[in-house]
Amino acid sequence: MQLPFPLAEAPDDATLEHARKLFAGQSEFLKGVVAMSGLPPADRLEVCFAGRSNVGKSSLINALTGTKALARASNTPGRTQEINFFTQGPELYLVDLPGYGYANAPLDKVEKWQRLLKQYLSGRPTLRRAFVLIDTRHGIKAVDQEILKLLDSSAVTFQCVMTKADKVKDKERDKVLSQVRDALSKHPAAYPEIVMTSSEKGWGIPTLRSIIATLE
Repeated sequence: MQLPFPLAEAPDDATLEHARKLFAGQSEFLKGVVAMSGLPPADRLEVCFAGRSNVGKSSLINALTGTKALARASNTPGRTQEINFFTQGPELYLVDLPGYGYANAPLDKVEKWQRLLKQYLSGRPTLRRAFVLIDTRHGIKAVDQEILKLLDSSAVTFQCVMTKADKVKDKERDKVLSQVRDALSKHPAAYPEIVMTSSEKGWGIPTLRSIIATLE
């Protein structure tokens, strides 16, 4: 039986307030990591964000934290070559994974990033959920399947976050959602809810904050 993967419902007021307080804390860039030896101590809950280049990952992290330039957006695909750690108050790490789909990157670099990603995903005990960002204009593409398979094999629960939802008309959005649901149904590590967002309009940001704030 296929999971329906409904859109995440709006949280109740108490959860919204709890999430607001968590994300009202100071957000700071901690460090960029290029090897497992550089990871910060696993001393708090963490969530990571994955997505192909230019899916809007930096914009989403900035919208979540309410900090305009916390995560630097780049117009060059594959520019983010490190695992970037951000502190959200004393309780949470937000982790920005390297954008995948490196059209212009040398093969040896791609393999190095993929190795690091696999080591991180498999070996981080405080990682509670990966959020995989999918552009609402395009749906899940072949390049996305690589990270989904990696998350399956690493036994890391991942949740699909649709970005740039404001760029697509309702009818087209429904069509893309159908394609995404079908693709997700083939992945055992997929969490059975989708979050629809627009960083520009603020859509879905309180819901995503609330999901993060209620992870244990």
